[in-house]
Amino acid sequence: MQIGVLTVPFGGQSLDETCSYLADLGVERVELGCGGSPGDDHLTREEYLDDDEAQSELHALLDEHGLEVSALATHNNPIHPVDDHAAEADTELREAIELADQLGVDTVTTFSGLPGGSPNDEVPNWITAPWPTEHKEAHDYQWEVAEEYWSEIAGVADDHGVNVGIEMHPNMLVYEPSGMRRLHEAAGDRIGANFDPSHLYWQGIDVPEAIRYLGDAIHHVHAKDTRVYEPNSKVKGVLDTAPYTEEADRSWLFRSVGYGHGESHWKDVVSTLRMVGYDGALSIEHEDSLTSSREGLEKAVDMLSRAVFETTPGDAYWAE
Repeated sequence: MQIGVLTVPFGGQSLDETCSYLADLGVERVELGCGGSPGDDHLTREEYLDDDEAQSELHALLDEHGLEVSALATHNNPIHPVDDHAAEADTELREAIELADQLGVDTVTTFSGLPGGSPNDEVPNWITAPWPTEHKEAHDYQWEVAEEYWSEIAGVADDHGVNVGIEMHPNMLVYEPSGMRRLHEAAGDRIGANFDPSHLYWQGIDVPEAIRYLGDAIHHVHAKDTRVYEPNSKVKGVLDTAPYTEEADRSWLFRSVGYGHGESHWKDVVSTLRMVGYDGALSIEHEDSLTSSREGLEKAVDMLSRAVFETTPGDAYWAE
């Protein structure tokens, strides 16, 4: 496995400066935003798509710093009930898949998206209970929309030899492992998980067990931690709409790796990923409001460097 970084926090500096800094930390992979909520500060699709010269310059820059791209990121909502929004997100995703193919990158990370509750809605509707029964009917409609769309995208991805890694995220249709498994089975092998444990922790999901459950449906991994603060969660639960910047009042916060769960847990995460055959990047996504991007990232790299395996397994000579 390799330690990687989603470069979004460094959008204010050039990709060259960012890569130099990350390489000095021992990072081996970068995940580059090219649309949607990650933005495109380091990889503007219009600049690189179908441009051999620009792509060659990008490869030369990465080679100079000893880095490779683990994934292109474009997180948006391609099944949004407003047609213009959905069309923009769909274009971002299709072009990201095409660009990934041209760059020799095997994964694009994104969200599942979320439709409205009916063809007449204008706002996405996150449904978390099957009653009253109109909510179940709406949920069934949403899955019809999602399965049709993602089955089509699976064909596009297959044409380009690219996997799509969907981040399980609340306020999206796919927000937990059983939904991820359902979409994977409906759309095919090209549609799998960008396994980000941070959103699973606060839902009370056992992360190593979720890794086992998804297995080879995991196409990419985010290294991102979360801490649940029980004095608040015991009073208001974990469906918390308080602003992320009101840290003391929230039930949970995204934390730098190691500040939500300790080193032994992250070693278990790494070991379980290896058990299910994952040997790609652990792409650090920094969203900890209690520290700076650089400090949080550096502490995460330090801890993960003790957790990841750098070699392939040897022969089990003791079992012979």
